[in-house]
Amino acid sequence: MTLQIPLEHSNCSDCPIRHRAVCAHCDGDELAELEEIKYYRTFEAGQTIIWSGDQMNFVGSVVSGIASLTQTMEDGRTQMVGLLLPSDFVGRPGRESAAYDVLATTDVVMCCFRKKPFEELMARTPHIAHRLLQMTLDELDAAREWMLVLGRKTAREKIASLLSIIARRDASISKDRRAEPIVFDLPLTREAMADYLGLTLETVSRQMSALKKDGVILLEGKRHVTIPDMGRLMEEAGDDTDGGFLV
Repeated sequence: MTLQIPLEHSNCSDCPIRHRAVCAHCDGDELAELEEIKYYRTFEAGQTIIWSGDQMNFVGSVVSGIASLTQTMEDGRTQMVGLLLPSDFVGRPGRESAAYDVLATTDVVMCCFRKKPFEELMARTPHIAHRLLQMTLDELDAAREWMLVLGRKTAREKIASLLSIIARRDASISKDRRAEPIVFDLPLTREAMADYLGLTLETVSRQMSALKKDGVILLEGKRHVTIPDMGRLMEEAGDDTDGGFLV
């Protein structure tokens, strides 16, 4: 089955991730150049986007959906080491091959750029190079935050942390960024959450039920999540509440 590209994704001016993507600070002429090397790709849930070690002939941004970064050890064991959310960048200019397997966790739409022309454009376009540096530093901060989540937090704090990360990203992309309550469809199954957090499926289900019982989250089915008070969720995650939203 071939996924259809939503019409709202086909025009840069209407792109839902425009203000967060690598092209966020580009002017009209720069956007026109990007249009010349841009194309869209779609992936179904469960489909591999990139295999570790593959030669990469494109870079790009996740427009919609979620993908996972996975590393495989020599004995065949795998570990999910990161999530790619809408506006996250895939690929590294100047690097020929992929460092991780990238798997579509949900149906994914990507805005891709041919790699060599993108590298040439980045070399002469400070807006793109600077924005990519900002995004790389944000990714480094996220990786350090996740080391804390996996290494030191309780099961309840891990679940709350993951929910807060997804909620903050969803809020940062929406037009009304600070509106509460925050409502979103959880893009991960309980099994995927367990794998990513290093927990059992039973623990994930138990902690989700506990957060619902305590009024921290509201659940409709297993995926439709409402967060009445973001500050309270951040407290449950063991984080301060003075940030709250990604910008």
